[in-house]
Amino acid sequence: MTTVKARVKWVKSGDRKISRVLEVVRGRPAVEALTMLRFMPQKGARIIEKVLKSAIANAKTNNKMDETKLVVSECYANKGIIMKRFQPRARGRAFPIKKRTSHVTICLEEK
Repeated sequence: MTTVKARVKWVKSGDRKISRVLEVVRGRPAVEALTMLRFMPQKGARIIEKVLKSAIANAKTNNKMDETKLVVSECYANKGIIMKRFQPRARGRAFPIKKRTSHVTICLEEK
């Protein structure tokens, strides 16, 4: 079976937050996963929805696959870089702020 991938890199959200949303989508039909993501309140759902739409478009245009038969076979979020910033505090101190990024990958297969 052919696998179609879509990936987005350097997303300004932590990989753990996105992984929570990816668990809901994994193993489901692509069209059903899109409707589920549309009604989820998390920020990660918007990001994953865009990546899933891109994967579906890749499957339709490049591989001539049927949209209704596509299933999310694999999806994961890897760690990206951590941007380190500092918040000034009292008496000349500084607290570190870690702005995490992640890379999201979604793979589709035709069943």
